[in-house]
Amino acid sequence: MGILAFLLLGLIAGAIAKAILPGRQGGGWIGALICGALGAVLGGWIGSAVFGTGVTEFWSLTSWLLAILGALIVLVVWGFISRAVSKT
Repeated sequence: MGILAFLLLGLIAGAIAKAILPGRQGGGWIGALICGALGAVLGGWIGSAVFGTGVTEFWSLTSWLLAILGALIVLVVWGFISRAVSKT
């Protein structure tokens, strides 16, 4: 998968993850792109470690599900970090 396809996958996966897990994450479309790209990397790593498959093809359902799962994990971790920083 090329870098532009990976970024597009990350942008869409991040937007879907923010729609699934609404809250005060902020960041707009740039935040969704960063969250989705990091989520795609994390989801690909988890998928290759657990299921033996990763984020390899743009039109693969497995790639999309792993990217969205990874983006959800990134959003949850970011929510914990931002809450801990705002309380201090």
